[in-house]
Amino acid sequence: MRRGLSIALVLLIMPALCGCAPLIIGAAAGGLGAYAISKDTVQGDNDKSFDLLWDSAVNVSKQYGIIQEENISTGYIELAADSSKVWIRLIRLTRATTRIRVSARKFHFSNMELAQDLFVKIVTGVK
Repeated sequence: MRRGLSIALVLLIMPALCGCAPLIIGAAAGGLGAYAISKDTVQGDNDKSFDLLWDSAVNVSKQYGIIQEENISTGYIELAADSSKVWIRLIRLTRATTRIRVSARKFHFSNMELAQDLFVKIVTGVK
């Protein structure tokens, strides 16, 4: 009991001490799984293949704005959308798992609404 309380206390205090408090959100509906939010980045792991997620990320990026840089070998997309600069990074963790990281900034301030929207569209847009 005491050890569980200590662990819970450490988990609650650590984000405050680190300066960047990630918020974990569970969204089982729609196959999103769980994703983490930091100051300007939405990140999540997905069990879809890298190639399917890459195609979805490129399609969603083209719908939202103008792609400025695209590199499938590094899994990197940079685009301008809604007066914001957006960076999408796909990282192949295993053969069956891919990490998706979407960051968005507008006038040097985070644009979490756009980052979350792009993340959800990429994950749900996989065919």
